[in-house]
Amino acid sequence: MVSRSADARPDITTDPAHGGRWTSLRAHGREWLWHRAAPERETVRPGDAFVDAGGLEECIPTVRGTPDHGDAWSRPWTREGDTERVRCDDFTLARTLRSTADGAVADYTLTAEPGFRFIWAAHALLALSADTTVRIRPGATTRLFPEAASQLGGAWPAGAPWIADSWPAPQGLPLDRFGPDDGTAVGAVVDAPRVCVHDGPDRLALEVQAQGQPTSIALWRNLGGFPAPHPYRSTGVEPMLGRVFDLADAGPDDAAGVPESGLVSWRLALTAVCHCASTDALDQGDSVRGTASRPRSTPPGRHRARE
Repeated sequence: MVSRSADARPDITTDPAHGGRWTSLRAHGREWLWHRAAPERETVRPGDAFVDAGGLEECIPTVRGTPDHGDAWSRPWTREGDTERVRCDDFTLARTLRSTADGAVADYTLTAEPGFRFIWAAHALLALSADTTVRIRPGATTRLFPEAASQLGGAWPAGAPWIADSWPAPQGLPLDRFGPDDGTAVGAVVDAPRVCVHDGPDRLALEVQAQGQPTSIALWRNLGGFPAPHPYRSTGVEPMLGRVFDLADAGPDDAAGVPESGLVSWRLALTAVCHCASTDALDQGDSVRGTASRPRSTPPGRHRARE
């Protein structure tokens, strides 16, 4: 069990004017979100190529594919009270951040025509050391994607969008440690709703809650292998609705779907204090617990300096 001081409250900052991106997630005096300089992000428009500035992106209705990283990151969001909202061509997404006794939650509501299918990911790129470990339920089904082929030592099955095995080492590829830069990059989607990140004495626990929708945890372990020709290190831990990165690859049970009501609601819960003595504790459905948080957002039109 990990016990930290009472000042464990996550402090969240968002930037609605520039895609609704989470630009800061601080706890115990630590900034969890990784950033990179990307001044071109200031002028993006829908349809532009993705600009990676780090932080946490709201990727919807897909992560990979078209549009790359979804349709919400390139649009300005609006704010009314505590709720931030983005209107895209096929859906409207609303997000409300608030403090709880357990930490912080982000409550989401998507409005769209019944039958609309989508992938959503809280695409959190984290500033992590090489010694960071990731705790997810052992044995959880884990999908690897074609970029992993070079690390598996065999030919990728022809036409396969993914191959599946068990966490934490699918196909013999250990994914529960990020490790030092080695020139590789791999993405995976794990069939589990919750994850704990352990980096030295610090903890970050995330859980996605969605009734009747597929939930998962995506990992992006880029150890200096992407993008060409100028790769850099970026490490992502991403609660998801859906089980694939690209909506175009989704089978019948691999994407979230809008019911007859036209509404889908879900929650992202997070805390900086983890009480998982082992990964088995996560699988028993124990809620992650922490201290009170202070979610806040950058006022519309204000741009916070990137780190």
